[in-house]
Amino acid sequence: MIIQLEKEIAEKDKENIIKKVRDLKYKITDVRTQKGDYLIGIGKKEFDIRDVGHMPGIADIHIVSDDYKLVSKKWKVKPTVIDLGDGITIEKGGMAIMAGPCSIEGEEQIRKTIDHLRENDVKIMRGGVYKPRSSPYSFRGLGIDGLKVWYKAAREAGIKIITEVMQVSQIEEMYEYVDIYQVGARNTQNFNLLDELGLVDKPVLIKRGISGTIDELLSSAEYVFSAGNENLMLCERGIRTYEKASRNTMDINAISILKEKSHLPVIADPSHGIGIRDHVEPIALACIMAGADGVIYETHEKPEEAYSDGQQTLDFRESARLIHKMRKVFELRESM
Repeated sequence: MIIQLEKEIAEKDKENIIKKVRDLKYKITDVRTQKGDYLIGIGKKEFDIRDVGHMPGIADIHIVSDDYKLVSKKWKVKPTVIDLGDGITIEKGGMAIMAGPCSIEGEEQIRKTIDHLRENDVKIMRGGVYKPRSSPYSFRGLGIDGLKVWYKAAREAGIKIITEVMQVSQIEEMYEYVDIYQVGARNTQNFNLLDELGLVDKPVLIKRGISGTIDELLSSAEYVFSAGNENLMLCERGIRTYEKASRNTMDINAISILKEKSHLPVIADPSHGIGIRDHVEPIALACIMAGADGVIYETHEKPEEAYSDGQQTLDFRESARLIHKMRKVFELRESM
């Protein structure tokens, strides 16, 4: 059960609602976000929703059977809109593009990438300054100093930044320099990190776990929402299966299913989804036709010289071609 409270609810009315729900043998959790105040009721006893819904102070009430409740489409029919400012939004029916290198390597690389994005009217740059690597001997990022250099160049160009946060201690030091926090596949079930990201007022993109299910991804988003942050996006980035022909198996099915289950924007990551440069373009286009609200992918001036993930990274010529094709496919999707 989700009870959406009125904005100016009297404290006595709220206490009466909580008592009523507890009398029904429901466990109650008070959730306050940037946008609203909710009571989440967990229980099995059936009751007439009108017995609660008529009470003073209730704006709306919904029965949601899913384990994930706040991110469910069963109560919030109007899709979530992520507003990054400066007229840049990520939302259902849109087609946000986020592009950039796997790793931020230095100031020259940053400026060349920003020039490429501006030439192609892309407003959001991706890149990693903290890199979770399978090998401890691989390049692991430039850290906060690299982020500060990137932020200065991006702000001058009117470009927004999305980058991965790996641990709780990084959230505060990164706060001033990011527009979107990214939770990587290895941290999708780092519940301490998710809880803390619920306390910030900046958007969070959550990637699907390496072998995670769709419901597990939605439950991860529920952690952030229930801790107070409604500005969430879900990202399908492929899952590990027994198939060895590609880095991961891009679950395009998940895009359509997530949009059916949740009101949150759904972003596709074809670079990690397949992990092979020559196949990133067709997979990206397929994801758009499946209904993705945006695509995040990797590009580098010289992928063969990239510090990480060069095998799945497009060069600037390939990236420009993909951007053009994605916009054409998006127009086709919207006309159907």
